[in-house]
Amino acid sequence: MTGKRVRPIRGVQFGEGNFLRAFVDYMIDIANERGKFDGDVVLVKPIEMGSLENFHRQDCQYTVSLRGMVDGEAKILNRKITSVADALDSYSEYDKYMGLAEIDTLRFVFSNTTEAGIVFDANDRFDAAPPATFPGKLTKFLYYRFRCFKGDKGKGLVMLPVELIDDNGIMLKKCVMQFIELWNLGEEFRTWVEEACVFTSTLVDRIVTGYPRDTEQEEWEALGYEDRIMVTGEPFALWVIESPKDISRELPLAEIGLPVIFTDNQKPYKQRKVRILNGAHTSFVLASYLCGNNTVKESMEDSDIRNFMTKTIFDEVIPTLELPKEELKKFAEAVIERFDNPYVKHALLSISLNSVSKWRARCMPSLLEYVERFGSLPRRLAFSLAALMAFYQGGEIRDGALLGSREGEEYRILDDRQVLEFFRDNSRKDSRELTEAFLGREDFFGQDLNHVDGLTEAVAADLEDIRANGMRTALCRIS
Repeated sequence: MTGKRVRPIRGVQFGEGNFLRAFVDYMIDIANERGKFDGDVVLVKPIEMGSLENFHRQDCQYTVSLRGMVDGEAKILNRKITSVADALDSYSEYDKYMGLAEIDTLRFVFSNTTEAGIVFDANDRFDAAPPATFPGKLTKFLYYRFRCFKGDKGKGLVMLPVELIDDNGIMLKKCVMQFIELWNLGEEFRTWVEEACVFTSTLVDRIVTGYPRDTEQEEWEALGYEDRIMVTGEPFALWVIESPKDISRELPLAEIGLPVIFTDNQKPYKQRKVRILNGAHTSFVLASYLCGNNTVKESMEDSDIRNFMTKTIFDEVIPTLELPKEELKKFAEAVIERFDNPYVKHALLSISLNSVSKWRARCMPSLLEYVERFGSLPRRLAFSLAALMAFYQGGEIRDGALLGSREGEEYRILDDRQVLEFFRDNSRKDSRELTEAFLGREDFFGQDLNHVDGLTEAVAADLEDIRANGMRTALCRIS
């Protein structure tokens, strides 16, 4: 790889993994190219495991290869990323890592330390080099910066965690405040964190498929150079940043057309993603599998499934959401384009994991809201419950999975133990009795769904139709 331009260090990134590099660093690279950011990021490896050898060998340059449907056409979009200045190990290069806090131009802290990364552990130690937890590391890093700049309010940092937990910024700040108290770091420092620093909560969306290990030689030949840290992913991206202070001018990504939304309330956008993207998945994957499909791509090539999914989204989910309808339709169209991606082989059985809790979180709110607004049942969302019950039919649990059968082919159903035991013990009941028992499980749904007017009758009838005539025939009756 060729030499790269030296820019001011404006970001520290806890996590050197695929997602951050194909998402945050990718966007910053574009902003640099457009003359809107003029800053680089230093990656920090926050755990002891792993090696940064390939990063140093390539001068922290790498390729992001986005593959998918763009304006109805399958495309591969390659971009060489030059926005990463260095990569450090917070353990073996502790002093160099802590020295980043002394950089005058530093402003942003990005992180992706997995869902388990934002935790408070009272056993973590301030004198450790570094502290074990990510919030502990961040607290000590902020304290060092506070001391270095003598409490200058202009040297606070903006935290942009992308860990997949609700209110990730709020939870991270809570952990930092707990460490300030645990380690007796003083009221002056606490006030500086409160007033000089910004903790944003974010919602992120992009499928990142990682390093193309199976095809690396072909990839290198196509690129014209060897790249051992290249990252593949889909073209679609969304970054919603909820902040108590407006930071859009400091991080001017949206103004150059990048898919970034700055807001003081991310909840409508999360609801949109959960109900349209995730809800669509959950509503059709089990029916599609029992119709003979194995992947999302196959499902989208099946006109019956595609029609079912499309009508579910546009006729039953979107009418229950609060954002502007044109915005919702545009998002839904992007979702369908993502499902059409020929480069992503997303197995239906993988998506089927924990389908009962997924249906409750993703589909049930749309169903209940639809009933409340329109006084009638959303027939496809109701049918998805019957499809779930048909998929979960099985009389034996083996190695932690309920065993189902499709055309004589055994498949594994993975869910919480009480869910698997319910279906093992009840699958042989007639459709009405099974439906009443399932919908009545308040521990599954948080309420007795038998009380939803007409739902029990509709689901039981759909389940009976599936059992008698097969999934495809039953699905086509209501599509």
